[in-house]
Amino acid sequence: MTFEEFKKVDLRVAKIVSAEKVPDSEKLLRLEINCGDKNEAGESVKRQVVSGIAKSYAPENLIGKEILIVANLEPRQLMGLTSNGMLLAARNADGQPVILIPEKEVAAGTEIG
Repeated sequence: MTFEEFKKVDLRVAKIVSAEKVPDSEKLLRLEINCGDKNEAGESVKRQVVSGIAKSYAPENLIGKEILIVANLEPRQLMGLTSNGMLLAARNADGQPVILIPEKEVAAGTEIG
């Protein structure tokens, strides 16, 4: 990947507004996030992201957390839900996902670069 191609990736800080398990799935959580999107009136708009972290994170423990996302991926269908972005995570030594979070508080929608 060239540097010019990498610059097209929209990495942002987002804040989890709500989280719940996806019915009939052991791995998926449905997250509503604030990633700085605004409607035509300038009001904040939430975005839905579906992520395979349910075995490692309880939904109620995610609300209010700041996360890092790829914001400009094409929407993807997972278990009948549309995911509008990708949460960034690494895998620990046990192979479990670990959400990447900012070290200090950063406003939702802040670009990473």
